[in-house]
Amino acid sequence: VQGQSGALRFGLVNDSEAATANVTSAKPADEPREVRYEVRDHVATLTLDAPQRMNTISPVMLNDISELLLRADRDADVRCIVLTGAGRAFCAGLDLQAQQAGPKGGLGSLGGGDGSFTGEFDLRSAPPVVLHNLDTPTVCALNGGAAGYGLDLALGCDIRIAAENAKLNSGFAKRGILPESGGTWLLPRMVGYAKAAEIAFTGRTLTAAEALDLGLVNQVVSAEEFPKRTEELAAEIAANAPLAVRAIKRMMRAAETETFEQNVHHVFLQLLPLLRTADFAEGVAAFMEKRDPEFQGR
Repeated sequence: VQGQSGALRFGLVNDSEAATANVTSAKPADEPREVRYEVRDHVATLTLDAPQRMNTISPVMLNDISELLLRADRDADVRCIVLTGAGRAFCAGLDLQAQQAGPKGGLGSLGGGDGSFTGEFDLRSAPPVVLHNLDTPTVCALNGGAAGYGLDLALGCDIRIAAENAKLNSGFAKRGILPESGGTWLLPRMVGYAKAAEIAFTGRTLTAAEALDLGLVNQVVSAEEFPKRTEELAAEIAANAPLAVRAIKRMMRAAETETFEQNVHHVFLQLLPLLRTADFAEGVAAFMEKRDPEFQGR
């Protein structure tokens, strides 16, 4: 996969264009994938790439998402991860037909009625769990609609930016299931129990503007500005000291289950090694010299 221009990278056009600057790909020619992957200027972009079915998630895509998220998180050159979709939708949920026929035992699998299901789930490699445990900051670029599993993937990211035409829909209650992809944990923490209950119990579709009012997305921008604003946001994150950003994210995540005193103590222990890094010295020097810092991630 070649690197692509901003509009294509964030799902708004369908023609490809070769990029020129510092792009790497993780898709071997002989290995089919349903997620495009590229790294440019310290930002890894994962693009759900099945626009013909509105990026519904097949078992192949499910594995691709987890594998590529982990690859990006392990890459010292990656300081921010952007998750987006190709075409007019971000992700319309699970590909029900493909999931019905897919491997058993994973989060998102609908099979098992043939007696092959063991009664256990392997959640360690499920995309929502992988996404939640990443230290690298994540941005979901909602180029279009997000429903069901796709909505939960978006909510699992740290920050969400939405094109003004994007719509969010839980929809699980209308399909006779519940959000097995993290929604029951994520949604109440974002909007409070009562509003989360209203969204989940009714299965109502939210516009991008409504999602912004509820705090489910951070920004809503026009389709024309969407690629540029997404790149600017990711670049702003990537320009900061990566070890510090990762530590901040770890401590914010830990704070969800810690008391104030426990978190302050935990933060202090995380601070000690950062004080010995070259990036800390560079940050102080840049501040004193009134210039932009140049962080190396060490």
